[in-house]
Amino acid sequence: MRVTLQPGTLRGTVAAPPSKSMAHRMLICAAMAKGESRVHPLEMSEDILATADCLRALGAGIRQEGDGLSVRGCDPAAAGSAVLNCRESGSTLRFLLPLCLLSGNEMRLTGSGRLMERPQDVYEALCRERGFRMERDPEGITVQGKLAAGMYTVRGDVSSQFITGLLMALALLQEESEVRILPPMESGSYLDMTLRVLEESGIRISRPEELRIRLAGGSCFLPGEKTVEGDWSNAAFFEAMNSTGGDVRVTGLREDSLQGDRICREYFQRLAKGCGRLDVANCPDLAPVLMATAAMQGGVTLTGTRRLRFKESDRGAAMAEELVKFGVPVDIRENEITVGRAEIHKPAETLQGHNDHRIVMALAVLCARTGGTIDGAEAVRKSFPDFWRKMRELGARLEAE
Repeated sequence: MRVTLQPGTLRGTVAAPPSKSMAHRMLICAAMAKGESRVHPLEMSEDILATADCLRALGAGIRQEGDGLSVRGCDPAAAGSAVLNCRESGSTLRFLLPLCLLSGNEMRLTGSGRLMERPQDVYEALCRERGFRMERDPEGITVQGKLAAGMYTVRGDVSSQFITGLLMALALLQEESEVRILPPMESGSYLDMTLRVLEESGIRISRPEELRIRLAGGSCFLPGEKTVEGDWSNAAFFEAMNSTGGDVRVTGLREDSLQGDRICREYFQRLAKGCGRLDVANCPDLAPVLMATAAMQGGVTLTGTRRLRFKESDRGAAMAEELVKFGVPVDIRENEITVGRAEIHKPAETLQGHNDHRIVMALAVLCARTGGTIDGAEAVRKSFPDFWRKMRELGARLEAE
């Protein structure tokens, strides 16, 4: 899909979509509970649908009900061999792989796009140490093993998603387990979200030290109604409009949220004041929209950008390629990216979405100011299917073809 935007000023009120990060976690906890749960509200994005489909493959009963999903729990330890199609969702793959190591049966996790290129070092090391089978190929990952309670040491500098997945699986076991995290710890806010959802689901957890997490053993996931809070990650694209002349109010966001991307408002304010450096190690999903906003406000250097290479696209390189079309230079180094100071202009050539929802939405922020055409605009379906409709509601003049 190709979307062409005309320059203008966005104004109005928009509701934040439900948090994709929280929804993944709540759906998995609901699927591990004995009984019926309801998770709502949900944005039926490609990533959330992937998690729902994979949980069905493990035995959960899931059906749409109103603005959410009704979930009947299952026991993954009793699951037979299955194929889990994770689509392009890194969260789905990393959260569910340890659950596939509970039954001892052969399990296959497949995916599309760049999913199978993304690092799985932590799980590869775990499987080697425990004598489990883990085989990777371009189409998927095959695992087989019987996860046991005990002591696990994992790296914290790759992605907190590995720790989340391991904790969710260990929480189903009857004996006590402990996860020790090797520093440095990146994206710690996402781990905090996991611990909150686990505790609210009935799992007994202690944290004697910042990088040590104990699961008491013998806990049970409890069914119930789970309400998903608003998503700061996707709300950030609308918040960015206020930094560049718009007047947009985003509702449905918790100011006390554990989501690391809630820092977006502070970061946009700092950009407006000419802040030269921002650290995105704990909020990497904000990098594209920060780069877009900085391009209109005198530039910035983002630090902690190493992991951007392993998203749906190489996000630093993708944004650099597109920002040049606006006349903005970008310098990429090992763990930092500098957006140069320049006078932006309407791009003469079509912008490319790089099959990445956050690249497309970041480019939309720029095009709302300058005008422009984005090819591959359908990528927003991965996390925010209603994005273009909400842009129109705020006054964006756009045509889709």
